[in-house]
Amino acid sequence: MKRSSRLDLNSAQWRKSSYSNGDGADCVEIADGVPGVVPVRDSKAPQGPALLIPADAWCGFVTALKTGSLVN
Repeated sequence: MKRSSRLDLNSAQWRKSSYSNGDGADCVEIADGVPGVVPVRDSKAPQGPALLIPADAWCGFVTALKTGSLVN
């Protein structure tokens, strides 16, 4: 049996970042409940592509944001 490498996100429940701009600009959305990855997309283009970030990398990214340890 051949496995598809595509992940169907049509029924995913997306939520906007709490840091997204309130007037609809600069909005990032993530979908919860997808095993092993965190789908991320631009809310202005919901039919566009989504990035699939490994869950452990996403946790590290969020931690770095919260602690201010990201370097420009």
